[in-house]
Amino acid sequence: MMQGVVNQSCEAILPIVVKHNSTTQLVDTVIDTGFSGFLTLPSNIIDGLDLTWKGRDIATLGDGTSCIFDVYIASVIWDGQYRTIDINESETVPLVGMRLLRGYDLRIQTIEGGSVTIEALPNVS
Repeated sequence: MMQGVVNQSCEAILPIVVKHNSTTQLVDTVIDTGFSGFLTLPSNIIDGLDLTWKGRDIATLGDGTSCIFDVYIASVIWDGQYRTIDINESETVPLVGMRLLRGYDLRIQTIEGGSVTIEALPNVS
């Protein structure tokens, strides 16, 4: 089980450890159910971790416009285990998307200081 908290801006915050080679960084992320990818990170974190570039991808934003993202590879600690995922570079707050949440139950108490709980669903692979 993973836990976070709802902040003053009513955002569901989840701390995630991102690792590349021997470098790790704890990143506070915002859960974004409108984002279908795994994780976004800004360039300063990507550069600091010296992430491996994978390529580019096109995404449709919430306003319907398209955007090209650089995609990198890194590992995150997810539900107590390292998991290698794609990371989209974006100059926003780090976002957790639905691909990372797939197969999990997400519960958010939508009040300031409310709990964010993520648990694996049984029998889902």
